Amino acid sequence: MGERVVKMPDVGEGVAEAELVEWKVKIGDLVREDDILGAVMTDKATVEIPSPVHGEVLWLGAEIGETVAVGSPLIRLRADGEEAPGRAEPEPKPPPPRERKPEVESRPPDPIAAPLAAPIPARTLGAPRPVGEKPLASPAVRLRAKEAGIDLRQVSGSSPAGRISHQDLEAFIARGPEIAPATGLRPNNSVKDVKLVGLRRKIAERMALANSHIPHITYIEEVDVTALEDLRAALNKQKRPTQPKLTILPFLMRAMVKAIADQPHLNALFDDEAGIVHQHGGVHIGIAAQTAAGLVVPVVRHAEARDLWDCGAELVRLTEVARTGTATREELSGSTITITSLGAMGGVATTPVINYPEVAIVGVNKIMMRPVWDGSGFVPRKMMNLSSSFDHRVVDGWDAAVFVQRIKTLLETPAMIFVEG
Repeated sequence: MGERVVKMPDVGEGVAEAELVEWKVKIGDLVREDDILGAVMTDKATVEIPSPVHGEVLWLGAEIGETVAVGSPLIRLRADGEEAPGRAEPEPKPPPPRERKPEVESRPPDPIAAPLAAPIPARTLGAPRPVGEKPLASPAVRLRAKEAGIDLRQVSGSSPAGRISHQDLEAFIARGPEIAPATGLRPNNSVKDVKLVGLRRKIAERMALANSHIPHITYIEEVDVTALEDLRAALNKQKRPTQPKLTILPFLMRAMVKAIADQPHLNALFDDEAGIVHQHGGVHIGIAAQTAAGLVVPVVRHAEARDLWDCGAELVRLTEVARTGTATREELSGSTITITSLGAMGGVATTPVINYPEVAIVGVNKIMMRPVWDGSGFVPRKMMNLSSSFDHRVVDGWDAAVFVQRIKTLLETPAMIFVEG
């Protein structure tokens, strides 16, 4: 039997350090070989750390949220050789200390304090009086209540006819905020400190960076998607078993590709330190996706080279790997423009935050049936708002409007999406 030190693993890709995001064990735990001890995160890839031996955890070298250099000692184990640690007898726990009774119980009752310590009748626990019932109390009790800032309607009396005595008032004051109203509601003054670690911390850093560096301009436009929804339903009804069910996003992706062909400077990354806009030929669309761990942005690469069905299939695949936490670093990076959508929870309008260092993001809001004036009367139409934000340092308001209006035209006349050239 000896000690074994588990070091921070080399996670590759030239990464020199990683953030500790989870411990699966604590000091004193017995583990088996290949049991997961903890997890570290680099960029957006999470790496689990297995135990190399059977043994007991003696020492943990970092706290959740700390950054650990590759090769640094992370865990120290007492190795048990081939013997399964699960057979070890647990150390007996000392018996819990006996609860000591307060000394005041052994003291004789204080004739002055006794009335306050006596059980308080049920009606003196702060239950409000019925509406319209006037509290009965002497002028002296009313003055005392006024000085203490107490509403006598909240105090029940133990004297005949429910009259409130000095004893009832003092008991009410003594119990103070602990008194529970008749509904059972009570204030909650607890405070829970939650440290931002892992993906949540990275999201916070990215949002702060985008908000502090980028002067956003948000352009909101409503789109009539009635024809698009009819087309989508028809295509889904006729699709082959190998084809994915289409949502509105593949149509939007194809519309964005066409709009970007007219305004390629919106498909770009802005290096604000160097003052250079890197305009990309390939349209790599990030799809902001909510997962149990937080917000991630898987990337549909080269959307310009994918048809509607291919966009839909890649979207389904990326959504699944993002949801299960199995997306690779390549699948979560390299976007040149982003779509953000909350589906049915999309709200009427939003103000999306740009995925730094991109210069544009297109936000999809929920589809709602609305009455629309067609020139002679109101007709029901399926309407949806697009809420799109732009980096105002490199995108003028006019260009932003032209871009969104082009997408609007394509979505309202979906046949144009399939016209090449």
